[in-house]
Amino acid sequence: MQLLIISFDEPHFSGEILTELNRLRESDMIRLIDALAVQKNDDGSLVALQWSDLSVEEAEDLGATVGALLGLGFAGEDGALAGAEAGIDAASDGHLIDDDEVWNVADAIPAGSAAAIALIEHVWAAPLRTAIARAGGFPVSAEWVHPLDLVEVGLAAAELEGS
Repeated sequence: MQLLIISFDEPHFSGEILTELNRLRESDMIRLIDALAVQKNDDGSLVALQWSDLSVEEAEDLGATVGALLGLGFAGEDGALAGAEAGIDAASDGHLIDDDEVWNVADAIPAGSAAAIALIEHVWAAPLRTAIARAGGFPVSAEWVHPLDLVEVGLAAAELEGS
């Protein structure tokens, strides 16, 4: 899964993002575990959209798993049980992103901007993850490489060569 947080300083929404998300979902490349988009208009009014591909039961199951893992880390076995129960309760509306997050995001962005938070399951990656695990491997790091990252690497290499 991936938690993706996106900022739009001056949003120009045309439906292209939703079209691409739907294409990826329909081709079983991704599944939206939960997503929230908030736009704050110039006058301060809000438009918020939240959606999930999970049924309420699936959200509760995932909430229980996440809650149990958090609880286990926090307070051992007793914490795992309490965390699972809290996770089920938190996801009982079919969403893992709490309604309060709408207001937290809205407070954090300036008028005329937008932000989105998406928890995405990369469905295509499950067989690869399983094959890696069967071979005894495990992820050490997983990062997206942005074009500007490559520019920084080139600048650092040039600086080292010039030294």
